[in-house]
Amino acid sequence: MKIYAMVAVAAILMTSAASAQHVNIGVKAGANFYNVNNDGGAEYDTKTGFHAGLLGHVHLAPQLALQPEVVYSSQGATWTNAGVKTKLNLDYVNVPVLFQYMFDNGFRLQAGPQVGFLINAKSETGDTKTDVKDSYNTIDFGIGAGAGYVHVPSGFGVDLRYNLGLSNINENDAVKSHNRGFQLGVFYLFKHKN
Repeated sequence: MKIYAMVAVAAILMTSAASAQHVNIGVKAGANFYNVNNDGGAEYDTKTGFHAGLLGHVHLAPQLALQPEVVYSSQGATWTNAGVKTKLNLDYVNVPVLFQYMFDNGFRLQAGPQVGFLINAKSETGDTKTDVKDSYNTIDFGIGAGAGYVHVPSGFGVDLRYNLGLSNINENDAVKSHNRGFQLGVFYLFKHKN
């Protein structure tokens, strides 16, 4: 039910954006480098994943824009205990809303809030996969900040972002854990306008 609500909100955002005068719709995809930060002192290794989704780019002023997105994101962490490697796979649908400052040369600085909806959580040790979704909160709030570049004539661009999770992702409050990760991706804006 929460996924349907998220899709409805995203559709409203994209529809509202499309009704504005200077709007671009696009697609994006790329690599994730995520980890889980624990207050309990346990240290994990970075897990490499991917992200893919849709974005809207709404020009608010000559150099200011709002960019809502709906992005599938493969996150999590890995660790080794007694020589045995375990991988935590956390799959989210993230909805960031970024405010952007656009330079005249195509470069952009961006930052804004993000809400993530957990759709899958599995622990993988060797050939054994365990569903651990009940151990994690289904909503994750965070903030994202980064930079990007768009080649104005073509509408193609690159994006680098750091996402800082603010919510405790553990269902059990005894140990607080937070998502942390970098995203490096490419995007394409349809019928891009400067």
